[in-house]
Amino acid sequence: NTKKLLSSIEEALNKGDEEAAKEICRNTPGPVASIFYQGLTRLSDGPEMVEKTVASYGSVQMGLLEKGLTWVSLCIGLAPSLGFLGTVIGMIQAFDDIAIAGEMSPTVVAGGIKVALLTTVGGLIVAMILQVFYNYLLSKIDDLTTDMEDASISLVDMVVKYKEKKQFKSSVIPIHLRKQYICEYIFVQNG
Repeated sequence: NTKKLLSSIEEALNKGDEEAAKEICRNTPGPVASIFYQGLTRLSDGPEMVEKTVASYGSVQMGLLEKGLTWVSLCIGLAPSLGFLGTVIGMIQAFDDIAIAGEMSPTVVAGGIKVALLTTVGGLIVAMILQVFYNYLLSKIDDLTTDMEDASISLVDMVVKYKEKKQFKSSVIPIHLRKQYICEYIFVQNG
């Protein structure tokens, strides 16, 4: 759940606990948490470096998501070819049957033609089923990729706010020291 992950990281960063934010990512399975972890490891380098790291590691995660699809795609391409190979084998069988019988009749060639048609249908059915499965997987990967991109933008925005808040806190002078600085400033100015 990306929203829950973002909420947990934001809560940790609001407390100023960078290590807790990283730990949340380490303990959360999935590509989004992996991308966030890589980005948070570069938190000290600034929001620009976090953004570059998130983008780079996002590409790595996309590659991992798509790596098994090449085999499905290969099977989609091979199934009709194997069906057509069966067609050729069936026709060869039909012509062998004609040669053995010495005559041409429908019953002599029917067995070979049946093999040819069955293998063609089988190859086409396998290819169509795999194509539907492949498109389903692609749509799921696209949805996950969109989710990763949206979440990454939210993380970078969160890091920018965290860095601004952290910088503001470090530039604020505590009240008890302000009086001392003002007095010293006035003393130096008046000589």
